[in-house]
Amino acid sequence: MKKATHSSLISSFLLLWGFLLLQVSCTSLQQKAQNQFSAGEYQVAINSYSKLLEKEPDNSKANLYIAESYRLSNRVEKAADFYEKVSEEDATFESHYYQGKSLKGQGQYEEATAAFEAAKKLTMDDERIALAEKEIQNIEAISSIEPIWPNHELENYELLNTSGIDYAPVLSENYLYFTSSRGAGDIYPATGQGYTRLFRARAEGVNVDAQNVQTLPEFPNEGGLNQGAIAISPDGNTIIYARGNAGTKNDLPDVSLFASYFRGGGFTEPIFMPVNGEPEYWNSTPAFSPDGEVLYFASNRPGGFGGSDLYKSTKLANGDFGNVVNMGPEINTPGNEMFPRPMPNREFYFSSDGHPGYGKLDLFVYKEEEGKAVVRNLGPNFNSLADDFGIFFTDYPKEGFITSNREGGKGDDDIYYFKDMTPPPKVVNVLLNVETRERLETGEEKILPQTRVVLYDENNQTIDGNFSSQNGRLRFPLEPEKNYSMIASKNGYFTKSIPYSTVGKTPSQDELIEQVTNIALDTTIVLEQLVLERAIVLENIYYDLDKAEIRPDAAEELDKLVQILKDNPGIRIELSSHTDARASDAYNDDLSQRRAESAVEYIVSQGIDSDRLEARGYGERQLIIENAQTEEEHQTNRRTEFKVIEITD
Repeated sequence: MKKATHSSLISSFLLLWGFLLLQVSCTSLQQKAQNQFSAGEYQVAINSYSKLLEKEPDNSKANLYIAESYRLSNRVEKAADFYEKVSEEDATFESHYYQGKSLKGQGQYEEATAAFEAAKKLTMDDERIALAEKEIQNIEAISSIEPIWPNHELENYELLNTSGIDYAPVLSENYLYFTSSRGAGDIYPATGQGYTRLFRARAEGVNVDAQNVQTLPEFPNEGGLNQGAIAISPDGNTIIYARGNAGTKNDLPDVSLFASYFRGGGFTEPIFMPVNGEPEYWNSTPAFSPDGEVLYFASNRPGGFGGSDLYKSTKLANGDFGNVVNMGPEINTPGNEMFPRPMPNREFYFSSDGHPGYGKLDLFVYKEEEGKAVVRNLGPNFNSLADDFGIFFTDYPKEGFITSNREGGKGDDDIYYFKDMTPPPKVVNVLLNVETRERLETGEEKILPQTRVVLYDENNQTIDGNFSSQNGRLRFPLEPEKNYSMIASKNGYFTKSIPYSTVGKTPSQDELIEQVTNIALDTTIVLEQLVLERAIVLENIYYDLDKAEIRPDAAEELDKLVQILKDNPGIRIELSSHTDARASDAYNDDLSQRRAESAVEYIVSQGIDSDRLEARGYGERQLIIENAQTEEEHQTNRRTEFKVIEITD
């Protein structure tokens, strides 16, 4: 009995001792993980806190710091379950808000919206409520995003990428410069990936010699820190890049911009740039303006609109950059904006997770549309749930590069190239067959050979011209949906101009089947002989009873005579008016004279010199049908004529 009691006491002691050892072990591990988190060693901290969760799955601190480690190392999409655990224990605005960000990064938009709504209920702070509401509005706007270039296609540059990090390519003087973790000897504890360095390879457009990548030759990469996004001035004489995340206490605590200048046949050692401001500010993703006079970059310095904002700095007289200015709320948001890319046409490309987008960083353009500055998401053919950033055009806007860590890549961040795959438009060849004819006095028509025909575009510029053949034919190639005019001339004939349009006379692109379609069109130009003193009746010139004013329908017919006079500037004409015989001679003479003068006045009002016109009223003295009986016969006698009375040229 005593023996049994003694054995029981030993077991209880061992159990208590084991429990105390476990507590000490957990406490020690938690302190170690906390130290790693505080040092920014987020991946190492995740590993330590994960071991702690194996023993204590409901440890609220461990869940929180794992979630925060993922968020702060730009992997917030992996943090949703951990934020959810935190919210189950002690929900806060932050736990629900960042859970929403994580769920959005996974494409779970409904669940993300619910998390943002829950976050709004846990704060009375208007700014925080606005943050959550902005995220909800951004999710609602996703359905309205349309591709800017619907036929652009992305392709992973597999030969260039590695299983690590490859990002932010820029082209300069037939070399592609980019950032990569390839060949890294040390691991960056924040991400668990190798430290990044700067590399280059020969390139022509998007065609890169990926088999011969070399480290940056201008100056050596430094070990134990990250060399990040690079910018090269348009003249190739200045290199600016981001450098930081050093593992030693002697270096700068965060990421800063460094510059190297071409001097005396080589590049200088990189130096810290004044635009960085305070050492604790994060500054990165530089880019030059097309003329090299402005430097754009991202920074988290105080006074911005959110996490990281885009800034610009103007080159000073001494060559340094100063006068740092925030680019404003049209571009910057409460989220993160980075990787600027200004273009010569004043369009401004950048990446953001604060404008309406699919998940994390998306590519956007800031440009002017209809007199208003707008920000547009580049669309689903460029952007994904993951980070999409660092656009660079090698041939704007047809081809270039971006970086993405989307699913299906070769490594973490991968370089992608894009090309415009819009199929070439189907070709329509329009051939206009022109026939030149003359109208005889009998009213019949016959072929008029060797007639000069000149083709003009809608701006009255000469396109083509030729003489018709002995068969009165010639041919002009035209373009679809265009307006033209032709002028036909021949000695002894009235020169004549006619409009011609191919608008609506060819199939649309959607209707075309073959790559090349030939369309033949036909038209005829009929010329009148130019004979002195031969009267030509102007049809459909009518006047109201006992009146001489030009009616609208008569004006349309007189416009044809105006065109004849414009086409034939070397003629003078007599314009005559005739009446029927149903009133007195004196009345008819007066009425016909007034009508003839009224017609001449109208023609002069259309730009014809009055010296080229004579008005004659013949009354009933030149009847075509004597003793007219019917109204139709009287109408034949009531007519307006013109005849050429002089040819000056």
